Amino acid sequence: HGPPMTFTGVPPGAWFGEGTLLKREPYRYNIQALRRSTVAGLPLETFHELLETSIAFNRFVLGQINERLGQFIAAREIDRLNDTDSRVARGLAAMFHQVLYPGVGELLRITQQELGYVVGLSRQRVNEALNALQDRGLIRIEYGGVRVLDLEGLRTALFAQD
Repeated sequence: HGPPMTFTGVPPGAWFGEGTLLKREPYRYNIQALRRSTVAGLPLETFHELLETSIAFNRFVLGQINERLGQFIAAREIDRLNDTDSRVARGLAAMFHQVLYPGVGELLRITQQELGYVVGLSRQRVNEALNALQDRGLIRIEYGGVRVLDLEGLRTALFAQD
């Protein structure tokens, strides 16, 4: 047994770690990209200088924190769903967050294994759920990803166990 792990997706244009910068703490998490990525860092002092001098930056950071809190609460709700199709639907919908992840568009480039990591299910079970969601007209499975056809349907998905 190793330390517990949490998986998340951070698409192009998104950022994370603002809480650590605000608290001026060392980063406590081991971050690992699962695919080729370009990552930029904002120096701690630059972050705090922007907080002290820019109202627009303050509003942006406050908005990010508010959205992140909402995402965290939704993630706990998703974790408690017993129906795996609903869990995959809501987990997918969480990755289409216009404020936190503005660059996603309609096609999420994610493997079934990666989605399984995020929602805590096996790749095989994710495959079954994706096919069920496709049959319901909510998504289309494409090579290298998932195209969302009905985002609101994914967000509100609660299916009975078949």
